[in-house]
Amino acid sequence: MYYVYILQSLLDGSYYIGYSHDPQSRLLKHNSSNTGYTSKKKPWKLVYVEEYETKAKAISRENEIKRQKSKVYITNLIEGSVG
Repeated sequence: MYYVYILQSLLDGSYYIGYSHDPQSRLLKHNSSNTGYTSKKKPWKLVYVEEYETKAKAISRENEIKRQKSKVYITNLIEGSVG
């Protein structure tokens, strides 16, 4: 299984969208990294997860969410207002 996940920065409330076969492990990596985008906005918390049977489907969904370019869309998704 693969998962699309959304992290929220406890520093500034911003979101990060990604995919992984293990979202909890990825969260630990994001919070321990000292390079890249997520290292500047630590700590992160896992706020949303969707499950997919294939990597391709997870990547497609990740890109679909990112194309929205909307914090409101992401917030509604997390709160269950978007399906």
